[in-house]
Amino acid sequence: MSTSQSTPKLTTREVWQSTPVRRLLIANGILYSGIALQSTALLKQAYDITGRKSDLGWMGLSEFIPIFALVLVTGSVADHFKRKTIAMITVGAEVFTSAGLMFYALSKPTSVMPLFMIAFTFGIARAFQAPAMRSMPPMVAPDGALPKVIALYSATWTGAIIVGPAIGGFLYAANPWIAYAGSTALIFGSWLVLSTQTFVREPLPPDPDTRPTMRTAVEGLVFIRRTPVLLAAIALDLFAVLFGGAVALIPVIAKDRLGVGDVAYGWLRAAPGFGAAGMALVMAARPVRRHVGKTLLTVVGMFGVGTVLLGITRNYALAFAALVVLSAADLVSVFIRSSLVPLLTPDEKRGRVLAVESVFVGASNELGAFESGMVAQAVGTQATVIGGGVATLAIVGIWWFAFPSLRSIDRFEDLAHSGSTEPQ
Repeated sequence: MSTSQSTPKLTTREVWQSTPVRRLLIANGILYSGIALQSTALLKQAYDITGRKSDLGWMGLSEFIPIFALVLVTGSVADHFKRKTIAMITVGAEVFTSAGLMFYALSKPTSVMPLFMIAFTFGIARAFQAPAMRSMPPMVAPDGALPKVIALYSATWTGAIIVGPAIGGFLYAANPWIAYAGSTALIFGSWLVLSTQTFVREPLPPDPDTRPTMRTAVEGLVFIRRTPVLLAAIALDLFAVLFGGAVALIPVIAKDRLGVGDVAYGWLRAAPGFGAAGMALVMAARPVRRHVGKTLLTVVGMFGVGTVLLGITRNYALAFAALVVLSAADLVSVFIRSSLVPLLTPDEKRGRVLAVESVFVGASNELGAFESGMVAQAVGTQATVIGGGVATLAIVGIWWFAFPSLRSIDRFEDLAHSGSTEPQ
């Protein structure tokens, strides 16, 4: 008997009514709202202090370095220790980094170096937080409801990247320290909700005779390398985000190309959230079920088209629309990849796999910001954004022909049951 026959399908509303699911979504919604608010203020303040596009790149690199350097450690920690404990410690650390930004903003800063240092500290906390918290949806999902939990998880995140930047624009216009005070309060609120989190299931405890070693640490990387479909999907998003990192240049686009102020900048930063939120609602009701591989490649191509449009226009409304389009496409990509990882990864390796994936996809946002900031400083904002979009389209074309196993995926269920790894 198949799982679909023995397990009743729950509606999205029924999934939301599960207390563990609801608490996790609320905690993440508050957390990402605070982080998005903080990022909105941080990038704007760095550019306001120096006027250098390259500083937006250095800010991204400051967060990327610890995530990359600690990837072999953070995944093993997530798989060998209680994930709730890790989340509590790391979110608590993020509260202190946000408070540090608030106090520095009160000092009327003239240097960006302390901002880089605080961003680096935040990157350390995020490096440990990401694999632990991103491993939690399968721990709270009712039987057979993981795709809906992931869709709701994505909807929560996209709502946060609307609320955080929109509030951030208003608060930053009043005073930068007020924006950081708001992010501190939100992140602390997430910490409080996480303290009450419970789970439907816990991962099996690791063998007490086995301790984290270099060999166990690299198992996440080895697993991805031996799983062609997963490797292709992660690499696709890596290059798309790396070349299409135009969102990091929004402070420059808003101020220099569109000529708008702090409040309009905040709404422009929120534009990706509107596109992603609208698509998340669609995905929650009608998640991708067929033609998964072709859908993934198509939406990454749409991400590239939106990036090109953003680079071409000097009109605020069109720039807003371009960000809506590219983020809606990106949301579908995130949903597909977020479904592939838990379906293909045993729970005992999930933290290590997600740690690697966070570097190659999640943290590549920061690496993409570094690339975009440096290139924009050298050749200009418009050429950087348009070139990134064109490069993304080229990557999609290459992947379409180079990875037929990815393109040919039809349903998630077929992939999960057919076996996906190469022979050992």
